Amino acid sequence: MNPYILKAGLVRPPPGGEGCLPRRPSGNRRPRGCLAAIGKKMEALHTPVLLDAVMQYLAPYNGEGLMVDATLGEGGHAYAFLNRFPGLRLIGIDADRDIQARARERLREFEDRAQWRVGWSQDFFSAYPQDAERPDRILIDLGISLYHYEQSGRGFSFRKDEYLDMRIDTCRGTSVAELLARISERELADMLYQNGEERYSRRIARGIVRARSRGAIGSSAGLAAVVELSVPPKYRHGPTHPATRTFQALRIAVNGELIQLRALLENALGVLKAGGRMGVISFHSLEDRIVKNFFREQCRGFSALSGEPIGKDGPVPVMRLVNRKPVTPSAAEARNNPPSRSAKLRVAEKVLDGGYG
Repeated sequence: MNPYILKAGLVRPPPGGEGCLPRRPSGNRRPRGCLAAIGKKMEALHTPVLLDAVMQYLAPYNGEGLMVDATLGEGGHAYAFLNRFPGLRLIGIDADRDIQARARERLREFEDRAQWRVGWSQDFFSAYPQDAERPDRILIDLGISLYHYEQSGRGFSFRKDEYLDMRIDTCRGTSVAELLARISERELADMLYQNGEERYSRRIARGIVRARSRGAIGSSAGLAAVVELSVPPKYRHGPTHPATRTFQALRIAVNGELIQLRALLENALGVLKAGGRMGVISFHSLEDRIVKNFFREQCRGFSALSGEPIGKDGPVPVMRLVNRKPVTPSAAEARNNPPSRSAKLRVAEKVLDGGYG
């Protein structure tokens, strides 16, 4: 658990005011409201990563059953499953109202077999009714959609000049701009190192604190410029932009991504039907490590959160690994869909029904 996320109070904070409009410092651009995407023309659709492997490992038995897409995004994976399996029903969940509106438009032809939920998936699974049908398949894609980088206007990309928000759910929590205005230099450095594995975390934190003393850092382009000036010259001209890890770390912080992932995996496993499969796509080592360790511990029969054995007579495996090594993109996919380059798919099957929680 990351103490710097908890200390800042960024994990599932109480809902905002009516209208869910993000707060912003004066003089900076306002991000779109929660429902801004409804009715707009859909553009720049996200290409689902590792689609062939996901379809292979999570194909429903007899082409039927209930699937939960716990991170619906723009609905790319969901569309492929609903299109290929006419007997499959789906529940799509996303905390971002804007992007779910886009997904619903994309999946309109499957309205009779799809349901939608707005919110965080771990909360959905935690409150899942005991008497409801349980899913045979659960897909968790931890990637950030192309929409967020290119069209959300929330400052996810260091290549754009946008208000520095980076929240998935703009109705809750603290924006990156607000976080940077109040966090201490030491806390910021530790956050950049823990969430982004940034080797120059202390230099960057020092540069940010100095820059904010001259005025609020309220835009993505402004933050990227500060980072670039804070690192050694050789680091500015490497294969990746010098602000990449800083942006990742701050996005993880304001959305509580790593902490929520632990709860999501535990709660999803509790709801998954015995014999059902869970597939998780990760995009960086921090989240992949959590997924890998969770699956391994469940396969050994221990709770990933409590560390206690499950079963009266000692450890009893709850899951079995379907693929012992993660599936990664082919050279062709990595070339044609660059965001897939770091993707890893891990799949496990539930063999013991331990109930809920």
